[in-house]
Amino acid sequence: MKQLWLLLPVALLIVLALVAFADDPAGDAALGTQPYEAFETDATCAECHVDIARQHQQGMMSQSFTHHWDEIEYFELALPHAEKVEKVAGVKAGCNGCHAPLAFLAGDIPPKPPSEGTRANEGVSCALCHSITGHDGEVPFNFNFIVDPSAGMQGTRPGVESPGHEIVVNPYLGTAEFCGTCHNEKDPWGLWVKATHLEWKDSPQAAAGIVCQDCHMPPAAGNNAPETGGLDHPDVRQHLFHGAHDTGKLMGAVEVRIHPSELEVRPGKEVVFTATVVNAKAGHMIPSGSAEERVVWLHVEAVDAAGRSHHLAVDAKGFEGEELTIASADAMAYQDIGDIKGLEAFAGLKRDGNVPAGDRIFRLPYLDEQGRMTVAQWNTAAFGTDYRLAPLQAKNETFTWNLPDDLPSGKVAVTATVWYSRLVSSVADYMGIPAEEAEPVMMSTHSTSFIVTSDS
Repeated sequence: MKQLWLLLPVALLIVLALVAFADDPAGDAALGTQPYEAFETDATCAECHVDIARQHQQGMMSQSFTHHWDEIEYFELALPHAEKVEKVAGVKAGCNGCHAPLAFLAGDIPPKPPSEGTRANEGVSCALCHSITGHDGEVPFNFNFIVDPSAGMQGTRPGVESPGHEIVVNPYLGTAEFCGTCHNEKDPWGLWVKATHLEWKDSPQAAAGIVCQDCHMPPAAGNNAPETGGLDHPDVRQHLFHGAHDTGKLMGAVEVRIHPSELEVRPGKEVVFTATVVNAKAGHMIPSGSAEERVVWLHVEAVDAAGRSHHLAVDAKGFEGEELTIASADAMAYQDIGDIKGLEAFAGLKRDGNVPAGDRIFRLPYLDEQGRMTVAQWNTAAFGTDYRLAPLQAKNETFTWNLPDDLPSGKVAVTATVWYSRLVSSVADYMGIPAEEAEPVMMSTHSTSFIVTSDS
């Protein structure tokens, strides 16, 4: 009972952070309410918090406005679409609520492009996050965070002081809801086009008390301000924010194993391979976040005793909407890019980019009002069948191979590989995105084998 009472003040603080500021402007209402000058620059923060600043500089939070795809998507797709179609007009300002929050709060809409070098380039800055006191309403989404830069720097560690600024202990910064203010998003049709926090709420990780920060800001021994007399701690949160753009984070997040139905098979006969794919680590769906533009797929390749390669296509399961989860060489999509750009008779782009035809794709299709797949998240009127990997979920995929009559005797190696691309390659190519954005990253691979025996 004593331990319970000790926890109650912390729980109360969190509740107060969630609801006590409901009258303060948040979300769309916060547009133009705070000048740039209300927030310290990242450079100022870096004078004392050197290591933390360097981590932040390398992460996607600091690049949320300047990152090449985000910049191109906003200025070449979202902004012209917002100025053209009333239904999506809100994205002109709204995109910046999370991608350039200082510009949004300052009313600098649209911000100048990154080449202009304004404070929009700070992205999700140090001072922005550490000025958030809570969120408005029951559910965090669509940048409904409440910001008060005059209230001191919000933090989670009690009993520390700074010579440079006031520190306010606020447990809210250590909650998953804090992250959800930008990692949940409803579009103009009321659809959850980003739902990473909501996915986490239903996960085994959430049930076990594991929050976003535990994986994306892991604690390590250190001192976040040694130059100004900061104290050593065993659990300094690392500001890595490593996720979909971090190769190391991607590798091993999904696991795959494959096995054959037979260990010895004669030419002309059939062998079935079962590949088990598991979301082994992520506390959310894979892919998550901007799932409309990310591609995760399973590729199976056999190499016979003569060194010849044989690509195996996945067996169809027959569920509704499955056609969008099996890669096609010919299927077209993303025709709304032509609508946005005012291109007549725009046929679209290759739906699956460089994914080999017949591979299984783990995706949630985002569909526009005409039922066409889109990478314009804000233009999503409906979803197709959700065939992604939930936390700790395993999916079995089978690959049936009718062995060629001329298959040479000997060992056949069969390899299953799960690949990830941050952006559909056809979209990247068309929009002039640097090649690395669509470059496949290996998440997991596993090999098995069987023996082809002689007919004689």
